[in-house]
Amino acid sequence: MFSKIIQIKLESLVKRYLAKHSDIKLVAVAGSVGKTTTKVAIATVLSQSFRVRLHEGNHNSELSAPLAILGIDYPDNIRSISAWIGVFRAAKERIKSPTDVDIIIQELGSDRIGQIAHYRKYLRPDIGVVTAISPEHMEFFETMENVAKEEMGVANFSKQALINRDDIDGEYAKYLTNADVSTYGTSATAEYHFISQDFSLKDGYKGQFIAPDLDKRVEVSVQIVGEHSLRSAVAAFAVGLKMGMDAKSIAKGLAAITAVPGRMNILRGIKNSVLIDDTYNSSPLAVKSSLQTLYQLPAPQRIAVLGSMNELGASSAEEHKKVGELCNPNELAWVITVGDEAEKYLAPAAKANGCQVKSFKTAVAAGGFVRGAIEDGSVVLFKGSQGGIYVEEALKVVLQSAADDIKLVRQTPAWIKTKTEFFSNQS
Repeated sequence: MFSKIIQIKLESLVKRYLAKHSDIKLVAVAGSVGKTTTKVAIATVLSQSFRVRLHEGNHNSELSAPLAILGIDYPDNIRSISAWIGVFRAAKERIKSPTDVDIIIQELGSDRIGQIAHYRKYLRPDIGVVTAISPEHMEFFETMENVAKEEMGVANFSKQALINRDDIDGEYAKYLTNADVSTYGTSATAEYHFISQDFSLKDGYKGQFIAPDLDKRVEVSVQIVGEHSLRSAVAAFAVGLKMGMDAKSIAKGLAAITAVPGRMNILRGIKNSVLIDDTYNSSPLAVKSSLQTLYQLPAPQRIAVLGSMNELGASSAEEHKKVGELCNPNELAWVITVGDEAEKYLAPAAKANGCQVKSFKTAVAAGGFVRGAIEDGSVVLFKGSQGGIYVEEALKVVLQSAADDIKLVRQTPAWIKTKTEFFSNQS
């Protein structure tokens, strides 16, 4: 009851803030996966021409999203009345103060039916971006139709929308009611798309962006890895154009995009190995995209360290099995699994494909095995869900330099304490 009262008050303050500062544009980003990467890419591009507000974390819930929009820190103690009084005071000051940003980019998350629709009560984004529709929180959504209806919601209450053509099945277009919808992606079927001309781990992608509202193609370089990461850059390109930026400024912004920690970030490992850190979280679509990227990279040895995917409900067994079936023995020297669900369902499917498979209960144990198996010049993918999996701790074991620990996700004192307790209970 207390949190509900706080939520209603925060939403009222956001509504007042946006009404008072009507010149501020709002870009909302929703979707099953890729929200944070897309949000940061959009902010990087827009910041070339505008004052941008962005919370770099994933503050996308009922209480944290309003605070991120207002640019106010989330209280350390959410049960403290005095802390919330301080928040309300800061919000009222923000309403009265001169406009300090041109564009706010806000991630909107959902783990239950109706959460995205609720944002409609106090938000009217100028642009709504939907990054993907894939299995997520299936213990609550139960069906993909429910996921699609939920995530498409932001497109319907935005003034105009951008939809990822590559990671959203065309059948879900039936849930769109907004007539002003454009598509983006890396395939030519999308209105805003990218044609790749060259790629390297060092320099990323070089190629051309194409848009229906541009007379000529835009030559760009984007220093990211993975076609699914590249789609975030295409979204940023499209948003930049829709916000009135010129092609030169957009290209400069795209060149400034870097990987978000734990999301297809390239790190150096022992024995001159290349480590792909995609450990922030995991889902079926994200694992598929990461494996496709791994297979495309030339290397004498490739290893996939795959942790269990959480929050899949009744579909968990089938979705883990599908990932195991994607493991190609011609491309992978080893498939290493972390966690119970991956061991029970992913590992047998990968073995049936002919892969060498080793399963571990903890990421630390998996990292120790990888350290012994890794060869000179190997490329190793690390991917897994957050709660109870923590694949970043496997990656930590094979980093070339311990100084790179700070580049990994969940390395704050609070997270280290949580993980230390978790691993001690697993032994």
